[in-house]
Amino acid sequence: MKVKRYTIETKIRILREAQSRDKTIQDVCRERQISEQSFHRWKRELGMLEVNQAKQLKELQRENARLKRMLADEMLGKELLKEVLDKKSCKPRSQETDGREACLRGSMYGTSGLPAFWTES
Repeated sequence: MKVKRYTIETKIRILREAQSRDKTIQDVCRERQISEQSFHRWKRELGMLEVNQAKQLKELQRENARLKRMLADEMLGKELLKEVLDKKSCKPRSQETDGREACLRGSMYGTSGLPAFWTES
């Protein structure tokens, strides 16, 4: 069975049609060939909103979902960086060294603090 997709305008039109006194919810659902469950879900989601308000609500929900994905990606990146830093074996800085040698073993940086390919050998 093919699933029908209804626009926001159509959903609101169906809800308003059922609000009229001469038709029951069952009659409207039967005429429009939708289930009562779909009708009540639309009523819960859209309620008494106008078309422009419903469109704005859907747009805000999409933006919210996008921002949540972005936040999850950033949090995941932060956790990955923490794991990498925890695994890296670094000598703690001491007062005898100037700190340039700490955490440089195995990196592309030499003891001068510049990348190894910039230093003169």
